Amino acid sequence: MIRKIWTVFAYIIMLSISGIGLGSLALYQLYVKGIPNYQELQEYYPAVTSRVYAGNGVLLAEYAKEKRVFVPISSIPKQIVYAFLSAEDKTFYNHSGVDFPGMLRAVFTNLLNSVQGNERRPIGASTITQQVAKTFFLTSEVALERKIKEIILAFRIEQAYSKDRILELYLNEIYFGLRSNGIAAAALNYFNKSLDELTIAETAYLAALPKGPENYHPIRHARAAKDRRDWVILKMEENGYISHSEAELAVREPLVIRPQQQEQFIDAAYFLAEVRRTAISQFGEKELYEQGLTIKTSLDWHLQQIANQALWNGLVQYDLRHGYRGPITTIVFNQEQDWIKELKKIPTNSDLHDWILAVVLETQEKHAIIGLKNGQKGQIQLDEMKWARLILANGSLSPSPKKTADVLKRGDVIIVEQIVSQEGTNNTTTLPFFRLRQIPKVSGGIIALDPHTGRVLAMTGGWDFNSSQFNRVTQAQRQPGSAFKPFVYMAALDNGYTPATILLDAPILIDQGPGQPKWRPENYSQQYYGPSTMRLGIVKSRNLMTIRLAQAIGMDKIVDYAKKFGINDQLSPVLAMSLGAGETTLIKLTTAYAMIVNGGRQIIPSVIDRVQDRFGRTLYRHDQRSCVSCTPDKPGDMPLIEDNRVQLIAPTTAYQMVSLLEGVVQNGTGVVIKSIGKPLAGKTGTTNDHHDAWFIGFSPDLVVGVYIGYDQPTSLGGREEGGTLAAPIFKNFMEQALQDKPAIPFRIPPGIRFVRIDSKTGKLTNSNNPDAILEVFKAGTEPTPDGQPRILDNNQQNVQPLNNNPVTTDGVDSSDDGLY
Repeated sequence: MIRKIWTVFAYIIMLSISGIGLGSLALYQLYVKGIPNYQELQEYYPAVTSRVYAGNGVLLAEYAKEKRVFVPISSIPKQIVYAFLSAEDKTFYNHSGVDFPGMLRAVFTNLLNSVQGNERRPIGASTITQQVAKTFFLTSEVALERKIKEIILAFRIEQAYSKDRILELYLNEIYFGLRSNGIAAAALNYFNKSLDELTIAETAYLAALPKGPENYHPIRHARAAKDRRDWVILKMEENGYISHSEAELAVREPLVIRPQQQEQFIDAAYFLAEVRRTAISQFGEKELYEQGLTIKTSLDWHLQQIANQALWNGLVQYDLRHGYRGPITTIVFNQEQDWIKELKKIPTNSDLHDWILAVVLETQEKHAIIGLKNGQKGQIQLDEMKWARLILANGSLSPSPKKTADVLKRGDVIIVEQIVSQEGTNNTTTLPFFRLRQIPKVSGGIIALDPHTGRVLAMTGGWDFNSSQFNRVTQAQRQPGSAFKPFVYMAALDNGYTPATILLDAPILIDQGPGQPKWRPENYSQQYYGPSTMRLGIVKSRNLMTIRLAQAIGMDKIVDYAKKFGINDQLSPVLAMSLGAGETTLIKLTTAYAMIVNGGRQIIPSVIDRVQDRFGRTLYRHDQRSCVSCTPDKPGDMPLIEDNRVQLIAPTTAYQMVSLLEGVVQNGTGVVIKSIGKPLAGKTGTTNDHHDAWFIGFSPDLVVGVYIGYDQPTSLGGREEGGTLAAPIFKNFMEQALQDKPAIPFRIPPGIRFVRIDSKTGKLTNSNNPDAILEVFKAGTEPTPDGQPRILDNNQQNVQPLNNNPVTTDGVDSSDDGLY
C-alpha cells in the first residue's frame, strides 16, 4: 500500500516537473520569438562625433546627433573599469549574464517593501550584460515580459561576445546626463578631463550616474550625488580596488563640476559651410553626423582672422562713403530708467560683430549721450558721425552734419563701436567714447589659396554668415571685368606675341552680326593713346587694345583658355567676353590666377586635406602625389616627390604673365599695393556701371582674390572700382599676411631672357634711355636691332612673324639673378 502511494506521488512529481518544464519551454518559445537579433552587436559601433580641425590642429567644429567619443576598452583606464564593476556588477567577470543571487536579493527586498507599504520603485539586479541588452534592444519598462527577454538576451550576448567587448559597448553607450553619451563625453562635460586624468572621486561619481543621472545631479541634488559617489568609493575599497587611505582621501574630495570649456572657435563659418557641403557630397550626411570622421582642413587660423578683418574693414569703409540710412528703430521713454527696459526688448544679432546697440538719450551741439543695455552711458562726439550724411530722395547725399541733431534724435536706437582711448571734453569726460556705425548693405568675399597645391587657406564669403549664408566666394556668379584680361594676353603670348608687341589703342567699331547693333567699345578713361606695347595695355587695362588682341588671335583660343583654367566652361566666343563679360566665381578666378604664378600647372581648390574614419584609416587625401624615395637607402638622402600636376601652359608664358601683372602693381591700376614693398602682382576688375569690383593678386607663394558688390546687382558708385575698392582690401590682407616674411622674388623658369627695350616703342635701346625697361622674352623671340615692332591695326588679322635671331647686345639670360 505504501509502495503504491509512493509510486503515485512519484508520478505526480514527475508530471509536475514535466509540466513546469513544458510550461517553461512554451514560455521560452513564446518570448524568444520577439527577441531582436543580438548578433547585430557584432558590427555595432555607436554614433560618435565628427570633428573638423584647422591646419594647425585647432578644433573648428563638431558634427553629431549625439555627443559621443568612442573609446576602445584597451584605452579605458582600469580605475574606471573597477569603479563601474563596484557600482553596477561586481561579479561581472564571473557570471554568465545573470546574477541569480542578486536577483533573489532584489526579489526579497521588493517583497519586503511591498509588505511594509513603501512606495519605492522596485529595485533591479541587472548585470552589465543585462543593461547592454536593455539599452540596445529593449525599453526601460518595468514589466515581467521585458525582464524575461532581457535575461534571455543576456545569456545569448554572453555566449557570443567576450566580457571586454560587452563592457566596451556598455561604457560607450550609456547615458550620463548633461547631454553625455558614453564615458569619454561624460568626463569632458562634467570635469573637462580626459579619462586618464580623472581622480578616484571623479571616476566614482561617473560610475554612480547610470542608476539615474537626474537623481544624482551635482547641483540640483548635490547631497544625494555626493552620498552616491561616496558609496561607490567605499565599494571600490571593499572589493580591493583601492586602499583605505585612497578611499578616505576620495571621500573628503568635494564634488566640483568643471564643465567642458568652449573651444576657441574662430569665425570661419563660410569656410566650414564649404567643408560640410564637401564632406556630405563625398561621404554622406549619415557618415558625417554619426561615424566619427576626423576632418583635417587646409584652414590657416592666422590668415582666416586677417581675411575676416580685411573684408569687414573694406565693407565698412565703402559704407561710410555712401551715407547714413538712419536708426534701426525709435523707442519712446519717459522715466530715466525706462530706456533700459525698452532697449532690452530689441534683439542683438550676430551681424553686429563687436559692435553694440545703444539708444540716444540726448543730443547737444557737439556730442550725443547714449545708453547701453547694461545701463551704462556713453558719448558720441560730432567728429565720429561726420560721415553720416543723409541719403536724399534723389539718391544724393546731404552735406556733412554740423551738429549732432542733424543725424540723431532722442529715442533713436543705433549701432555704436567703443573707442578704446580718447581724451574727453565738454563736461562728459567721465563717459566712455563711441562712434556711430551701421551694418553695410554691400557685400563681398575674400579667399586665400596656396598656388602650388590649391589648398584654401582662408575664406570669408560675406559680412555675417548667420544673416546670409550665401557665399560670395563660391556661389556668386559675377562678371570679372578686366580681371579676365590676363587670359586674353596669355593666349596671345602663346601664339607669337611678346610683351613688346605694339597694339593700336584707337576707336573701333565692331559688327556684331545680322540684326545686332554696331558695338563701339571704349577705354575706361574714354581716351585713346595710339600705338602702345602689349605690356602697357595690361598695366593700364586698355579695353580697345584688348579687343584688338582678341580679334587678332581669335576668340576660339580665348574660349579655350577660359575653359582650360577653369574660369568658364561655356564662354560665348564673342569679343565682349575678352573684357570679362562672362560670369564666373571668385574661387574659380582666384584659382586661375594661382595657375599663372605656379608656372602654369593645374591645381584644384580644396578645403579638406584629409579625412579619416574613427579607426584612423584614411578615406580621402587631397595631395595625391607619390613619394618615389621616402625610405632613403642612405642617411641624408632627400626624398623625391613626384609632381603630377598637369602643365596647362609653358612655364615661360606663365612667367611673362607674372611679369606683366607685376607692372599692374608697380605702375598701373593696382599701384595702391606698391607700398607693401614686396614682390606682388595682380589685376583689377570693374564691370559696366560699376556693379562689381575685383582684385586678384599674388606673391610667389600666396594668391588672394577679393570681390565686392551687391547681391542684387546695383551700381557701387561712379568712383568705386577695383583699384579703389577691392585692391585696398587685398593690400590690407597682404600687409599682415607677409609681415615679418622675407621678400621672395618670383621664380624665373629656364628659357627666359631679359632685354632692354624702349617702353614706348618696344624697340631695343640702351641704359641711357630714360624710357628703358628690362622686358621679359622667351628665348628666341627677342627683338633684333633692325627688327620693326609689330603693329595691329583695326582690321589686321595676320601678324608679321617675329625675327627669331638671338640677341647679343643688352640681352640678359634668366640665370643672371643680379638683374632681377
